Amino acid sequence: MEVTETMIGTEGARLLAGRKGLVVGVANERSIAWGIARRAAQAGAEIAFTYQGETLEKRVRPLAERVDSSVVVPMDVTDDDQVERAFELVQEAFGGLDFLVHSVAYADKEDLLGRTVDTSREGFRRSMEISVYSLISLCRRAERSFSEGASILTLSYYGSVKAVPNYNVMGIAKAALEAAVRYLAVELGPRGVRVNAISAGPIRTLASSGITGLRDMLGDAAKRAPLRRNVDTDDVGAAGLYLLSPLSKGVTGEIHYVDAGYNITAL
Repeated sequence: MEVTETMIGTEGARLLAGRKGLVVGVANERSIAWGIARRAAQAGAEIAFTYQGETLEKRVRPLAERVDSSVVVPMDVTDDDQVERAFELVQEAFGGLDFLVHSVAYADKEDLLGRTVDTSREGFRRSMEISVYSLISLCRRAERSFSEGASILTLSYYGSVKAVPNYNVMGIAKAALEAAVRYLAVELGPRGVRVNAISAGPIRTLASSGITGLRDMLGDAAKRAPLRRNVDTDDVGAAGLYLLSPLSKGVTGEIHYVDAGYNITAL
């Protein structure tokens, strides 16, 4: 088993002991979702994973094995029947859920290459459905499985609040996602369910590889950030552990930046 107590210490290793979670959106070992899942497993959580299609299944299953997980289920977030079946399978395996990690986003490549004003109607619809509505859909279904005090975590980016070159429709989708976090937090809060987002700095992942100028973005972030470096999936994973654990039991509806301080700077 790969998981260790490295960097979280013996106290941190018990933070999620006995808790069960579902992680949606792991693509490979460079995924931010994997960084969060790995940290959660280090802290004692049992984790179920989803995949979409055979190609991703071949990548996700070996990662699941590294954290002693045998619960790996298919899920296309645009298919309500698949979403329902995936939660049924997780329910059968775990009996309930204590946390949900949503790491799903999509934009047609052509809508990231041109101007935002030229975004196609279908491209906009698909981006919003997959990147935003999927969170709402998963929360609605997960609510039936959640324990008291459950935590939901999704992932955003600075392009939600500032115009970032070549981020285009994805920035609009992330802005909508952050608004959804606030509304969901208000509605699920009376049950003790918390909803938060991490806004991570640029990281070289499978998803970000489709953004033109990623190398320049990484270079600029490292120069401008107060910590003078880029963040990595382990940085985000550590913050994710906090937001999934009882340490953040009084935190909901927040957008938590993990970007080495980049968001506080100006030219």
